[in-house]
Amino acid sequence: MSASVVSARRLAAATLGAAAVIGAVAMPASAAGHPRADWPKVEISAVQYDAPGRDDRSNRSLNKEWVELTNTTRHAVNLDGWVLSNEDGDTYTFDHFRLAARATVRIHSGEGRDTRTDLFQDRHREVWDNRSDTATLRNDRDRLVDEESWGHRRHHGGDRHHGWGRHHDGDRHHGGDRHHGWDRDGR
Repeated sequence: MSASVVSARRLAAATLGAAAVIGAVAMPASAAGHPRADWPKVEISAVQYDAPGRDDRSNRSLNKEWVELTNTTRHAVNLDGWVLSNEDGDTYTFDHFRLAARATVRIHSGEGRDTRTDLFQDRHREVWDNRSDTATLRNDRDRLVDEESWGHRRHHGGDRHHGWGRHHDGDRHHGGDRHHGWDRDGR
């Protein structure tokens, strides 16, 4: 066998070996059997848009109207600067609030003492329209995180909210000076 044939075989073997190594390194993590990272995910998990009983604007009635957010990850999520809004443009801005891992917080329309599981908007009127509305959650960079609609033809998955539905697709809340909350004539 000539030296050029042996060199050509060695070169071919080396090239194939290198290609196999490069292919293994370039393989996506999911193909290699590695799990995906646990990305932060907060969902609107339930909405009680029509408070049970008479809507009389009492604090008791207002606090029976709420939106629940659930952190579905294994890590706490900082909601500072996140905004919950309705179709009329009323907004509630979270101020120094961390939602614990796998935890749920309920945001009530009326007044109350903020805790890890319950936040209060300090409103004196209903926020959510009983017939049709959309609860929208945006992060501190104004990116859509989640939304829930009811009473609209465009609603995804049927009208399953009335305090029970699931969405389609910690630390204490800072009570301080109350600059958080709805920004339109709700006090």
